[in-house]
Amino acid sequence: MMKFFEVCDPYYALIKGNTKENAMKIYIEGVADDEGNLSKEMQEVSLDHAVKAYIHRTGFEQGYFFKDEISTNLKDREEGVIVMDGHLM
Repeated sequence: MMKFFEVCDPYYALIKGNTKENAMKIYIEGVADDEGNLSKEMQEVSLDHAVKAYIHRTGFEQGYFFKDEISTNLKDREEGVIVMDGHLM
């Protein structure tokens, strides 16, 4: 079962991965290098938390009306970065 992981420092990312180790690799490949604290900074979060973080970070104001659809979309995604710090794009 896929899990969701969140990192706030040095750059924000919400990641979907099978394991924390996979999520860390995805972060390093797609977001930023590990400055030695990634293992501590990366926390597993619930699907509900991931949906709320997605809505908040994407600025999707009407998102709460579509929570079920967003939840399904996040569950169906493959491993990878779901949302990352906008300054990196």
